[in-house]
Amino acid sequence: MTTLRELVTERAASSPHRCFLADARSERSFDFAMLRAAADAWCRELDAAGVPPGARVLIDVDDPLAFCAVHLAVIAAGRCSAPVDPAAPPVEAERLRRALRPWLVVSDRVAIPSMQVNPATGLPADPAAHVQSTPLRTGVLSDRRTGSAALLTSGSTGTPKTIVLIERQLLHAARRVVDHHKLSATDRGFNPLPLFHINAQVVALLATLLAGGTLVLDRRFHRTGFWQLLVERGITWVNAVPAILSILALENIPTVPSTLRFIRSASAPLPAAAREQVVARSGVAVVESYGMTEAASQITVTPLRGGHPPGSVGRPAGVELEVVGPDGRRCAPDVVGRVRIRGESVISAYAGGMAVERFDAAGWLDTGDLGRLDADGYLYLAGRRDDVVNCGGELVHPAEVEEVLLGEAAVAEAAVAERPHEVLGAVPVAWIRPVQALDGEQADELVSRLRLRCEQQLSRAKRPVEFRIVASLPRTPTGKVLRRRLRELLLADMRCLKASPL
Repeated sequence: MTTLRELVTERAASSPHRCFLADARSERSFDFAMLRAAADAWCRELDAAGVPPGARVLIDVDDPLAFCAVHLAVIAAGRCSAPVDPAAPPVEAERLRRALRPWLVVSDRVAIPSMQVNPATGLPADPAAHVQSTPLRTGVLSDRRTGSAALLTSGSTGTPKTIVLIERQLLHAARRVVDHHKLSATDRGFNPLPLFHINAQVVALLATLLAGGTLVLDRRFHRTGFWQLLVERGITWVNAVPAILSILALENIPTVPSTLRFIRSASAPLPAAAREQVVARSGVAVVESYGMTEAASQITVTPLRGGHPPGSVGRPAGVELEVVGPDGRRCAPDVVGRVRIRGESVISAYAGGMAVERFDAAGWLDTGDLGRLDADGYLYLAGRRDDVVNCGGELVHPAEVEEVLLGEAAVAEAAVAERPHEVLGAVPVAWIRPVQALDGEQADELVSRLRLRCEQQLSRAKRPVEFRIVASLPRTPTGKVLRRRLRELLLADMRCLKASPL
């Protein structure tokens, strides 16, 4: 099968009444025959409305079943899906509308605020009405753009860039997930991750469609009743992020479903302690992966069985990967350098000609990440290049410092960001979320232990000059720590100190 349209048609023909999508918080479900009906309805109505092939359809839908139905139907109909965060404030939705210039907006908001849309005539009242609670609204826009993309989105790190992925790339990446995870029609996945992000779209949604299985969708992760929900739904695998696993590592596990094969972690490095605790308490395998939107999700992944070296995010899966030094030559094993990738699922350029310096003539994309490969080909990430702290000429990789901090049993999460320094240029500051709330004296004791640990295990430049005990860390919707926000807070504090009278 070469297209999503063919895949949807085949699934509807072979297993029309098999459940494809199910809502975790209700009895609503969506079978393959219903998916085919939604795809056919959208194709007819988009044609009738004069929306040309390749035209962008902005999808601003919060209901998970409705989002999946529309997203897949739009791509199957030969148009370009442009999903946005349904929780974003109206002003951000308007900014994205102006940037993406779609032909059509689909939304389940009470209204489509600030979008200046005209009422659409002839568009489907709601081909997915049977799977959602709020009616979908559509609007045709006058300022619009067409193209050959199947998906238009943006990454979650660094400066926002528009990323164009074609249908073949999406299906190729999803097939690699199916092959590695051994997914089949008997699998029932659980996804509490945001659907507007590439991880959920490819790893959960498309991979499940390719395998012919079932995907249970939740709007967000709920720690209360999590394991019982997996038991009741017969879940065989979970699509998660490190923030979820860090919570599960601290929870008592009442009942582990006998059906559960593995929990998958993606989007950010997983602390080794959290992984070990989840595995020890549940007896379930934890698969770690590394990916990015520019590669249509998965780049590397750890083995499904047999374990892997601690700290590694696995080996390349369907993508070529190398680590290079400043001269562009491949680094020796265990030498940190720039991570580059290329392959069928990897983009060759950003929309609008942005960041052309990240691509070379041989098709390699500089990911912006730093890492090292061991002699067996396992990748170990050292952080984003933009996150490196240049302390007096010595490069401090936050991941290395965070690993030392996470070795303290009382630390649940740690993040390191730079603070400007008049002499050294920059110095590292550590943000610590403890396992449990601490009073002032307890917090001081923890900081003292962390200082001693850093003195024993890190060179002077790598030791944080300050430790901040916090209740939470700022994160993206997919769980990545927003170091940029941490740096902004440090800069704001410095400005306040300078402005304070003596």
